[in-house]
Amino acid sequence: MVPPQWSRALTVPAVAVLTVTLAGCAMVDRDGGSTADGRGGTTSPGVTANRVSLVQKLGDDGPLRSLTVEPDGRWECDDCAGDGVTSTGSLDAEQVQRLQKLLADPRLAQETDQVRKYRATCIDALTSSLLTTTGLITSQDCPGEERPAVAGEILLLLTQATPAEPTR
Repeated sequence: MVPPQWSRALTVPAVAVLTVTLAGCAMVDRDGGSTADGRGGTTSPGVTANRVSLVQKLGDDGPLRSLTVEPDGRWECDDCAGDGVTSTGSLDAEQVQRLQKLLADPRLAQETDQVRKYRATCIDALTSSLLTTTGLITSQDCPGEERPAVAGEILLLLTQATPAEPTR
């Protein structure tokens, strides 16, 4: 039997491992040229096309909700509304452009869990973990915790455009 305090401490690392597993490899344009999205599309020259994944879990016992957004804006969301349904859709062109700009923001690298030395502190909070090409960025929906600025904008954009939820 795992002591309760260990269970909470293991939640974020478990979500992180699952996030990495679900996300696969994001395609990154390292030379600033046109990038294929893996399905025949391309982005504009100079724009880095990145995939982003979001995994959310409410408390220790809540189901895992996962969202993956492809570089072209197509998304698939597993259990995002907590109803067991997998839904799909697509961001509009403006949302795709904004998302890609946020994912390319150099400030995002300073918001990773590793740089911030992030530790989950709340019990029974909604934990949101974004997996980007810069790394894993976790936040919790609990009083007094501020989300990192760029990652917070990405989370807001994703939760407004898909069934994923920003808060409990």
